[in-house]
Amino acid sequence: MSDIKKVVLAYSGGLDTSVILKWLQDVYQCEVVTFTADLGQNEELEPARAKALKLGIKPENIHIEDLCEEFVRDYVFPMFRANAVYEGEYLLGTSIARPLIAKRMVEIAKQTGAQAVCHGATGKGNDQVRFELGAYALNPNIKIIAPWREWDLLSREKLLAYAEKHGIPIEMKHKQGGSPYSMDANMLHISYEGRHLEDPSAEAEASMWRWTVSPEAAPDKAEYVDLEFAKGDLVAINGERMSADKLLRKLNELGGKHGIGRLDLVENRYVGMKSRGCYETPGGTILLKAHRAMESITLDREVAHLKDDLMPRYASLIYNGYWWAPERIALQALIDHTQQNVNGWVRLKLYKGNVVVVGRDSKTDSLFDPTIATFEDDAGAFDQKDAGGFIKLNALRMRIAANHRARKG
Repeated sequence: MSDIKKVVLAYSGGLDTSVILKWLQDVYQCEVVTFTADLGQNEELEPARAKALKLGIKPENIHIEDLCEEFVRDYVFPMFRANAVYEGEYLLGTSIARPLIAKRMVEIAKQTGAQAVCHGATGKGNDQVRFELGAYALNPNIKIIAPWREWDLLSREKLLAYAEKHGIPIEMKHKQGGSPYSMDANMLHISYEGRHLEDPSAEAEASMWRWTVSPEAAPDKAEYVDLEFAKGDLVAINGERMSADKLLRKLNELGGKHGIGRLDLVENRYVGMKSRGCYETPGGTILLKAHRAMESITLDREVAHLKDDLMPRYASLIYNGYWWAPERIALQALIDHTQQNVNGWVRLKLYKGNVVVVGRDSKTDSLFDPTIATFEDDAGAFDQKDAGGFIKLNALRMRIAANHRARKG
């Protein structure tokens, strides 16, 4: 008999987590608390409540929470202050949602007296690592149930058979195949994996993409947009101030309209395998471009280069599930310190899949000095003779090495 009497399940209401819910009741014979997070995935979440009720979950044990603003304000925006990109391309849309889900699961477990949390991530994926590292960091004594590492229901057919045997309601779209892809969505992105995409040489089907038009079908006229930043965070679009989640929604709308933010990537998973996925991150693609442009005019050169040096490490920490680790928190403190002067506006041109910076300014924190940078007469602001000594000093070690080679050779 398990010592787990109550468990918090990350529950979407889909096939996998509905089977997990019943499996927990049968195998662990425990009380199940469901947690469904609204992270802006543009799906109706109330059906999850109805399904949980049908499967015998008490109304007070069903938690459906709108976390959109917290997600963007406390997770997405801090990540974009670092310009985080994994392996040169991936904007970490799935990765950055997991710390918040883990946090709320642990909090609900404490609130409801549950001894364990449970997730539906497979034993092949990254999410199991992200959920569990987050949970252990926040509650070192929490127990974790990972059904995909315990059961033998390792195929879609077996899951459907289990659902039918136990009377678990599954929509017709699941029985008839539905989408051929495994998808994850939140306000920052939507990802696609599996089926057709498991052949890395095959082009993604045009019908797969949901948030963006193809660049070919995007408007023939460019659209200009002004983004305003304060301490590294986006605060207004075209002069209109909004909450963090509404700002990202607006960027998604703009990017999707202009075919911006599609990515086809073979990435290196934490567990060791390579995996092909396709991603749509329209708003994030625009935000990254604008933020780097804002930093270009407000950050000291060496501070900017230090951030670029640290960024791959920071991105890997998020990808690998270390959001709550002390090294990520320490890096975040440094990054946030660099953002105190990242204030001003950036003007972008959006056109057929492209984001082009066409202007930027900071009235309070710009380090761009036109009297020094000019190609015209600078009235002595920059003494060009100084460059000679600078070059000789920097060349000295190479000159010494060249003379040494000449003497030896």
